[in-house]
Amino acid sequence: MSTPATDWAIDVRGLNKHFGSKHVVNDLSMQVGRGEIFGFLGPNGSGKTTSIRIMCGLLTPDSGSGTCLGYDIVRQSGEIKRRVGYMTQRFSFWDDLSIRENLDFVARMYGMADRRAAVDRAIDGLGLGGRAAQLAGALSGGWKQRMALAACMLHEPELLLLDEPTAGVDPGARRDFWEELHALAARGISVLVSTHYMDEAERCHKLAYIAYGRLMAQGTAEDIIASQQLTTWEVAGGDLAAVAERLRGRPGVEQVAAFGSALHVTGRDPAALQAALQQALAGSDCRAQPAATGLEDVFIHLTEQSVDNFGPPA
Repeated sequence: MSTPATDWAIDVRGLNKHFGSKHVVNDLSMQVGRGEIFGFLGPNGSGKTTSIRIMCGLLTPDSGSGTCLGYDIVRQSGEIKRRVGYMTQRFSFWDDLSIRENLDFVARMYGMADRRAAVDRAIDGLGLGGRAAQLAGALSGGWKQRMALAACMLHEPELLLLDEPTAGVDPGARRDFWEELHALAARGISVLVSTHYMDEAERCHKLAYIAYGRLMAQGTAEDIIASQQLTTWEVAGGDLAAVAERLRGRPGVEQVAAFGSALHVTGRDPAALQAALQQALAGSDCRAQPAATGLEDVFIHLTEQSVDNFGPPA
């Protein structure tokens, strides 16, 4: 059966999911375009993984509706699963099998008719040929992630759902992994990827930020930065820890965060923010200058503005 024609790889509206008294996904609506890399961001426990599982038909929502690759996420989950590659953060392999043997085993689980050809395509497509005979247990984190991606691509999916795929992988391997994702997107494969890394977020075509079950913002990186209307100042020099303490709680100061050897101070009232900085820096060796608001400033701000739906600890 061919995939129904639709402009959206994912199109969901009003999704909700409870686990007991916890409202883990709260009225989530979002759309992911065909051939688009869509970044899904948020703190741990924010509902990202649960949302991904609902969108690919692995979990039934309590309410809401939507489609994935044109198929209904509740009534046609079997069709979705055949067309989606899902890579979890803890993708498991057999350490005492080679890359080729691992992929062949996965192909068997898919029930693929021509396993050898599928494995060859996956190995060649992701540059694993030189290591195909190497045991999985001897691979670095980056090569293990590449093998995991190859496993997801065995059945030639139209959509990849990647749940923090580069967690614990070194920066060079992360960069290479993202080059592969962009190559796949250029072939028309859609990618929904959750990540904590801001450099990865900036490489996505569009982003959504979810905190404690609620969608806080979505759009391009530029759209999201502009939507929050934050003013940012960079403070450097002197005793930054003392300055940070003096700034916190002042009118106009909504966020104080360390960025390397400087502080980023942000707020939505430019005049009040500047006045607070002048007062806090008076008599100190620190200096402040306007700075461009970045994604990390915005995401720290959004996290601090969100309400933990798990409530205070018992």
